[in-house]
Amino acid sequence: MNELLLVSNDTPPSVNLKHYIENALSDSTRRAYRLDLEHYRAWGGNIPASPEQIAAYLATHANTLAIATLQRRLVSIAKAHTMRGHPDPVKSDLVKLAMRGIRRAHGRPQDQASPLLKEDLTVMLSHISDTTKGKRDQALLLLGFCGAFRRSELVALKCSDLEFVSQGMIITLTRSKTDQTGQGRKIGIPKGRGRICPVQAVHDWIMHSGAHGNAPLFRSVTKGNIISEAVLSDRAVADIIKQYAMKAGLNPERYSGHSLRAGLATSAAQHGISSWKIRAQTGHKSDAMLARYIREGDLFANNAANLF
Repeated sequence: MNELLLVSNDTPPSVNLKHYIENALSDSTRRAYRLDLEHYRAWGGNIPASPEQIAAYLATHANTLAIATLQRRLVSIAKAHTMRGHPDPVKSDLVKLAMRGIRRAHGRPQDQASPLLKEDLTVMLSHISDTTKGKRDQALLLLGFCGAFRRSELVALKCSDLEFVSQGMIITLTRSKTDQTGQGRKIGIPKGRGRICPVQAVHDWIMHSGAHGNAPLFRSVTKGNIISEAVLSDRAVADIIKQYAMKAGLNPERYSGHSLRAGLATSAAQHGISSWKIRAQTGHKSDAMLARYIREGDLFANNAANLF
């Protein structure tokens, strides 16, 4: 990350500017920048660089790296230039034309995990056993779906982030991918109207696990025992989804940790929920960010081919 940080030698020792600059970015973002720049330098790239050098770097890797990866590398290279006060070569017409040509030649639809629809989730829940692990998994799947959480958000939840109210449950999301400054966001989880209730499932899990206060909401379960120190990993969320997808007769390879979030958005669109209400749950800033879910959810609603 030192590639990106400039702290003047004239800065007074009492002003920890570097500390605040580093905290402007999440650990994962700093790590991504560092790896991108290491790859670029290993190829022979320099900072500052000319537009010709950046375009050559893109052309060299156009056949081996995904479009999204190349685009992210450009962001990292641009940031390394601007933080050092150099002109940004990524903004040049040459680099823009190179990327446009690469997209035309190698572009393809981005692989996306299938949304886990409400109906599929209901089938999956029927395969959950009444055990410690089962109680945790039921609470995790229902909360992840109804809250449209990213898997990183789901495993970061603490018991203190939850508030049970008469209408259901309020989740305070203290930090997320799109809220790196920690302003926080509240999400309402209503009580279920039938036998499936996310609020009850989470309450039962908390009572069973004995967790409270700042303890992680979801922890590892090994041989029926809760490992109090072991916070559930985001990779484990994906594994849990795949496990129950297979039990429900679904292809587990189609699903990932993102399937719960995508499933809520898609299912809500299919049930006619307005986009602004869906965004209130997912935290998307605009309808454009929701578009791929909404379009999929509306494929068969008032379909022009529905003539027979």
